[in-house]
Amino acid sequence: MEIRLDGRSAIITGGSKGLGLAIGEEYAASGADVAVLARDPNTLAEAKQKIQARGGKGKVAAISCDVSKAADIRKAYDQVMSEFGKVDIFVNNAGQSTRGPSETITDEMWQADFDLKLFAQVRFARLIFPQMKQRRWGRIISVLNIGAKAPGPDSAPTSISRAAQLAFTKVLSQEGAPHNVLANSLHVGVIVSDQIVRRHQREGANVSLDDFIAQAGKGVPLGRMGRAEEFASVACFLASDAASYVTGTSINVDGGRSPVW
Repeated sequence: MEIRLDGRSAIITGGSKGLGLAIGEEYAASGADVAVLARDPNTLAEAKQKIQARGGKGKVAAISCDVSKAADIRKAYDQVMSEFGKVDIFVNNAGQSTRGPSETITDEMWQADFDLKLFAQVRFARLIFPQMKQRRWGRIISVLNIGAKAPGPDSAPTSISRAAQLAFTKVLSQEGAPHNVLANSLHVGVIVSDQIVRRHQREGANVSLDDFIAQAGKGVPLGRMGRAEEFASVACFLASDAASYVTGTSINVDGGRSPVW
């Protein structure tokens, strides 16, 4: 089955690296117009080149945006609408893995994490949802982690904000269903990405990155870490007409690692 997104337009937050970039490349290769949002103009420029190199026929926009700020979100949305005229697919991917013992998390850290994740999703949905309902077609995909459903110790604030995003995605799926606006979440386990590179820098000591990745993969039932393109393939399916009867669902793309379905 070939998945096509011809004629569709997508916004992907956190789209300059890792999973966001892989999703952008997959969407573009499938024919969609793609807008990737991130804060760093330099990595955005590199991401745009990589996405264009996939050979899709659609437009590619790279927009500098701090999604923790409401004004930036509005400005980025207006720019996408100016270039594409509509938004059919929204992938809420921006985030970071801030975590530690709950008693060490300050009010400022809690607020920053919720602004970056939950409130970014809320603010974008407020802008995008009405036009999707009016056209009776839309896809909203929340990129979360398996901690949203199975939080562990020392996982605040990230597991808490992700759990809130999961609940909000379910709300959107119920509100959107009568209008053919589908909302689902994808839950990542351990994927070879920029976050793993940063984790290696923090925890790797004298171990090479390849050995660190191999070691991290041993705890996965499939025996390895996932690849960003594997995750992107599932995101592409959910964004397509092939997933027309899938909504309100949370899918683990984690090699079987999560203890929760």
